[in-house]
Amino acid sequence: MAEEFKKSPARDTLESLIVTVILAVFGTTFVVQAFKIPTGSMEDTLLIGDHLLVNKMVFAHPRTALAPILPYREVRLGDIVVFKFPPTEGQTQPGEHFVKRVIGLPGDRIHIQHRQVYVNGAPVAEPFVRHSFPDQLRVGDDFPPPDSLYLRGATSTWTEEMPAYIQGGDLVVPPGRYFVMGDNREQSWDSRFWGFVPRQLISGRPLVIYWSYDTPRDEYARNSLGDKTAQLFDLVIHFIPKTRWRRTLSLVR
Repeated sequence: MAEEFKKSPARDTLESLIVTVILAVFGTTFVVQAFKIPTGSMEDTLLIGDHLLVNKMVFAHPRTALAPILPYREVRLGDIVVFKFPPTEGQTQPGEHFVKRVIGLPGDRIHIQHRQVYVNGAPVAEPFVRHSFPDQLRVGDDFPPPDSLYLRGATSTWTEEMPAYIQGGDLVVPPGRYFVMGDNREQSWDSRFWGFVPRQLISGRPLVIYWSYDTPRDEYARNSLGDKTAQLFDLVIHFIPKTRWRRTLSLVR
């Protein structure tokens, strides 16, 4: 009888490690991705320091033969989406990841008057919206911008392209594109200022806040080694009191 082949413990460990790495890479590539909220543009729905798990499968693109048995679906009005910032100002590659809410689908007509959003002529109820300056109209509270179509804070590329999409005072979303805005309307740099999000740049939908930590508003801009060391020290010392326990493991809606 042939002698039974036995793998060494070292080989077992190595094979397990390789499988774990493969599964982790597959999971972060196709299924789920961790994402941290760096700014307050989605307050109070998402807070600075919220750590999310993003469902990358729900908006998988392009569709595959497995679509009938997997939880794929089209992007809907009101969805919160994670996407790569569209190329602008002469750029050829998408930028960093953003998170916003879908306000307009392809073919929709968008109009904002004194902060009230209209889609295809009908007012939209938005109980999730926060107004940081409730008694003062700000840039973007009326959209498309009247008269000269100049919008302070808009990119030069969008300023040039915007008039081509305006019909009868409405902004018409072109095929394969989406109009997105932040819930914290006066503190959000969004489609009003840089244009539409191409479908292929939408990578997923936030699913759950797996951890939330009280984070300074300017932390995203502090990237030096000293800053990172101070942030790590703060985390070690204040993990328990600064963790927002009520938000941890809450679903994103």
